[in-house]
Amino acid sequence: MNKKLIGTLLPTLLSLAFATSATAQIKVGVTVSATGPAASLGIPEKNTFALMPKEIAGKTVEYIVLDDASDTTTAVKNTRRLISEDKVDVVIGSTVTPNSLAMIDVAAESQTPMISMAASAAIVEPVDARRKWVFKTPQNDSHMATAITEHMANAGIKTVAFIGFADAYGEGWFREFSKLAEVRRLNLVANERFARSDTSVTGQVLKIVGANPDAVLIAGSGTPAALPQKALKERGYKGVIYQTHGVANNDFLRVCGKDCEGTFLPSGPLLVAEQLPASNPIKNSAMTYKTAYEKAYGPGTVSTFGGHAWDAGRLLAAAAPEALKQAQPGTPEFRKALRDALEGIKNLPVSHGIVNMGPNDHLGLDQRARVMVQIAGGKWKLLGSDNK
Repeated sequence: MNKKLIGTLLPTLLSLAFATSATAQIKVGVTVSATGPAASLGIPEKNTFALMPKEIAGKTVEYIVLDDASDTTTAVKNTRRLISEDKVDVVIGSTVTPNSLAMIDVAAESQTPMISMAASAAIVEPVDARRKWVFKTPQNDSHMATAITEHMANAGIKTVAFIGFADAYGEGWFREFSKLAEVRRLNLVANERFARSDTSVTGQVLKIVGANPDAVLIAGSGTPAALPQKALKERGYKGVIYQTHGVANNDFLRVCGKDCEGTFLPSGPLLVAEQLPASNPIKNSAMTYKTAYEKAYGPGTVSTFGGHAWDAGRLLAAAAPEALKQAQPGTPEFRKALRDALEGIKNLPVSHGIVNMGPNDHLGLDQRARVMVQIAGGKWKLLGSDNK
């Protein structure tokens, strides 16, 4: 090709390249646990991505959703594929703590923002060189443990047994709960573990019943958390049972049935959005998601876990316009700008709270992001002390 032709074509080629960059879509990679032990959490999350905005600040948005089957190795594989093959600008996932923790290194190595939908504070704390790329939407276990220990102390409970998942979720909960229990002068008389895939917890429950605690805290998530509760009832346990916010969906109510009547748990406000007083600053944003989800999937189908996905979308919708002022999607510069914009989000209402991010806080929620709930008549009932 002669120099004259090159000179003629070069402006056109540059113009086309710039136009392609300027109109590049935002690509969002998602890995959820839509099958496996955490499916009751991951399915509403997967469903929620169909409700996400298809355009942000004039850019089309593509959501590439993969199932990690509640498996850590698959979650990491999905993350690598989304980043290296699909060239996504941000990764959202996974559903559970072990998967999310395993994904952190992939996000950090590739300098891709990641928004987790799992609960453990260890996903975002401390905000070091690796976690500077990682954010999350669910309340920290410390938020919820504070609510539980306060309720226990006010109820006159003195002795507590703990049984939790034999993974990072259970360990994180025990760490936070035991610290706060000591402050509240609650005596821990048993500490047991079980796997998400277990079909029996007879040995663990016999030890707990033998210790005769005033209350039992079950630190599990989804339908597997019903197993210890049903076993405790079968063995005649008469004390108070607490669950974590990991069970705040209707599939848990269905599986646990009458054995969960009277159970106490902390939850994001979304679970009881209609029961929140009009003065609650989260009610409108929670009802916006609830209304959208139930219009698509039917009355009574909304889940707090789907809310975690929705809130990830809300973070993206707030941060992307700011990032677009700095760079175009599909570039390292845009990923960096998106990370910075996520960290700068202030006073954003989401379905579970009001988000105020910062350099040392990649969750951004405060105690307004939780309420105490009781299972009564097979339904979720907001406790009056949180009705302010």
